[in-house]
Amino acid sequence: MTDKPNHLPERLALLSDLNAAAYLTEGVLTGKESIPAIALNEATEPLTHADGARGELTPVRDLVDDALHKFGGGKPTAADAWLAPRLHATLRLTRREAADRRFWNYLALGVAPDYVVWRHLPESQEGRVSAVAAARFCGPLYTQAFARLWWAAELFRDGPDYAPVETACSHQDVLNSALRLDVIDHRPTAQALLRLIRRGTVKTGREINAVAQVINASAATLMYDVIAPDTARDGRPLAEWIDEAEGAPAVPRRALPDGPNEEKSPDAAVEVLADHFAELFAFAPVRGRETSEGTTDAEG
Repeated sequence: MTDKPNHLPERLALLSDLNAAAYLTEGVLTGKESIPAIALNEATEPLTHADGARGELTPVRDLVDDALHKFGGGKPTAADAWLAPRLHATLRLTRREAADRRFWNYLALGVAPDYVVWRHLPESQEGRVSAVAAARFCGPLYTQAFARLWWAAELFRDGPDYAPVETACSHQDVLNSALRLDVIDHRPTAQALLRLIRRGTVKTGREINAVAQVINASAATLMYDVIAPDTARDGRPLAEWIDEAEGAPAVPRRALPDGPNEEKSPDAAVEVLADHFAELFAFAPVRGRETSEGTTDAEG
């Protein structure tokens, strides 16, 4: 089984796609081999964005260990809602820093390959060998095991409030579909989508996929920021939050941590969009949902 690395340096690092690919062997992807940790670390580059506490490896590994302890005996998907906000609050990255795939490659292969295998190894099927998709280790930001959680926390948090992140990450279809949409970068849109889930307007994965599609399609012809303007973003609270990493305690394991002290999305804007999206969803094709004519939508 892929184990926790037997060599963990003090600092996080960067690992290029090319060097990461060298370690994505069949044995690692099937969870049968561990990664040669010393050799991998010799192929890394120094972290460029954090000289202080933000570059320390131990807090990240401790967080992963706690996630494995808490959810290791249950359904792996249940760990996403717990880990996403705490990973975000532990790393304290800017979006520019988080856009560097080399950072996530190192987290997946150098810090916690055992977690990636545990979380993303499909259930075995008779006659077939299960393997983790390589993109979970080294892939797009909306697919890579840790990057997707960080970006989900970044895009679905409401200012300092991580509670919406728990809602988002409790539904795999939000992570698998809505997270990929550029329109989710508009904060009231992201919060309005989650409001439909909390209200029970959309419940199933098929319904989440359907409403995400109509939200995205409608955005092509309608500027959501016109009908539901967001507040002007002030970068100072984020910068201060990142600077406070030097003296910040470990993120709480039971309660949610606090994010950057940014202003929340305007509730009126979220409400306008939630009502608009509910109207769109009422006529959206949902696979398996019976239409008003008594037929069943095949597409969704």
